[in-house]
Amino acid sequence: MDKVLLITGGSRGIGAATALLAAHQGYAVAVNYTNNAAAADDVVRQIRAAGGNAITVQANVADEAQVLAMFEQVDAQLGRLTALVNNAGVVDTAQRVDEQSLARWRRMFEINVFGTLLCAREAVRRMSTRHGGNGGAIVNVSSVAATLGAPNQYVDYAAAKGAVDVFTLGLAREVATEGVRVNAVRPGIIDTEIHASGGQPGRAQRLAPQIPMQRPGTAQEIANAIVWLLSAEASYATGSILDLTGGR
Repeated sequence: MDKVLLITGGSRGIGAATALLAAHQGYAVAVNYTNNAAAADDVVRQIRAAGGNAITVQANVADEAQVLAMFEQVDAQLGRLTALVNNAGVVDTAQRVDEQSLARWRRMFEINVFGTLLCAREAVRRMSTRHGGNGGAIVNVSSVAATLGAPNQYVDYAAAKGAVDVFTLGLAREVATEGVRVNAVRPGIIDTEIHASGGQPGRAQRLAPQIPMQRPGTAQEIANAIVWLLSAEASYATGSILDLTGGR
């Protein structure tokens, strides 16, 4: 059976590292992006240059119509989906809750939570034996913020990732007899571009002394765990949430 993987937010950071590694292990990869077409194109170029099969798919995961169109594009160009990585996510600037707006919260949950639910729903419709599928695997990218709360920074982001954790557990049990495994990774401080998008480009290095291993993680280290969870080597893992935090 062909291995077909969709990675949301696949144009940079953890998503890009996961796309490259999965392609190396034989997956046909759909690299989703929202705005940065050039970055997504570069990931696909690297995969194809190494002999792999990859496409870009533009969609804002918070928009149901765009998500439906994205999955149809993957169906048409790569075939029936067997793996999904829900990696698309946003942070915001550091603020206390009493300084935050409803508009900020809506954006946080629409992308980080509703986007994850929408993509997982469409994946299950393709993978589950209940729907005529041959099984598959979903990995949701959460955050250690869900266990720490992220006070004085982004409690709303932590709350959204907490929702992702609970969704992972519930969906895993719901489809456990239908050939679909659902797991999550909870990265700690990882040296990627997401910190700059929240206005703190030096955050990963600045917080290194708070990490028992005294350094931030790399996108590649998280990708290694994601691709393992997708693989047959993790065949008994479902409903698992793997902390990758350097001991934090």
